[in-house]
Amino acid sequence: MWAKVGVLFTALMVVSTAALSAQDRAAHEKTKHEKALLQITGQVAGGEANLNREALYALPPAELVTSTVVTDGQHTFSGFLMRDLLEQVESQGNFVTAVALNDYAVDIPVSDFYHFDVIVAYSMDGKLLNRSGKGPLWIVYPRDDHEELQDIRYDYRWVWQLYQLDVLP
Repeated sequence: MWAKVGVLFTALMVVSTAALSAQDRAAHEKTKHEKALLQITGQVAGGEANLNREALYALPPAELVTSTVVTDGQHTFSGFLMRDLLEQVESQGNFVTAVALNDYAVDIPVSDFYHFDVIVAYSMDGKLLNRSGKGPLWIVYPRDDHEELQDIRYDYRWVWQLYQLDVLP
């Protein structure tokens, strides 16, 4: 019975969205962009992607247990692989500029995401990341799995409070 209710609700949402006026559709689009957690620009399909929580959670899940230079001990991070995200938006670049809410920005070679299982975490130890806890998104490297990642050059690439990626040639 509940499955039928869900299908009916989805059908009503599709019909009601289709029936929106141009002004209402514009307002809906604006709201959709305001709710985006991650903006991706540059060398991607369409030149830009604004991804909300639902779109990010639809990516294949990934989990990583590692230590960080800004926390004590090992933690379990959940999110998605950066390479899956870049493939989803049809990235064609060689570098990504990752930008945090405080305007911290760093260039990261795309090769990192194929050489290592770098994730974009949205939770740590089973709790959603929020702004006061490095969230809502945090680039996390598997530093405990690779001795070479225990180097300050990689520590700079751990961007927390991530909100934008600019894919560069």
